[in-house]
Amino acid sequence: MSSGEDKAWKILRGLHPEDVCKNAAVEYDHATGMYLLKSFGMDIYVDKHNERIYSDAPDADLLLGRLGYFSILSILFYLTSAKDIPLSGKLLQPVNLKGGHIFFRGTHVLPLEKLASKYGNDADGFLKRGRELGGKELNYGDAAVQLFPFPRIPVVIILWREDEEFPPRMDILFDSTCEFHLALDILWSIAMKSLLIMMC
Repeated sequence: MSSGEDKAWKILRGLHPEDVCKNAAVEYDHATGMYLLKSFGMDIYVDKHNERIYSDAPDADLLLGRLGYFSILSILFYLTSAKDIPLSGKLLQPVNLKGGHIFFRGTHVLPLEKLASKYGNDADGFLKRGRELGGKELNYGDAAVQLFPFPRIPVVIILWREDEEFPPRMDILFDSTCEFHLALDILWSIAMKSLLIMMC
């Protein structure tokens, strides 16, 4: 376990469950000491006493296993940092976040081109995968889905199909309130897992 995870578990144990539920829009079972969090349409259980995060959902091994590097810490930080703030409905590209240039440099580059290559000529497949992840279709670009990695942190992924002039393109956008909830590195992790889970 990383020092960041260890610290986050300690913070979570010290928080009042009613405050966490209100701020993060999650549920809590006092008998088991577990939080229930919705992520990409999956029920995720967070056992604060045994420091365990698990789910019985079909895609859970992907989210918590293969993408665990991006998921585990972001789950913990979301539970400990989220605030009771309504969504603004104003969408921002990551580059427009404070310090958002990191999303497009070096090892932090988001795999937007890979996702565009996968779905550039398959808008139906793109929308189908979004629905499998609890998302809903939006009227942007040639196809768009809104996913909920966390209840208060939706992401919108927009597909622009390939045509005679341009290659396919993907955009990812956050609600402008995201910066009130989480630090930039955690938002980057959320963007990464949102794009990667759409590819699987």
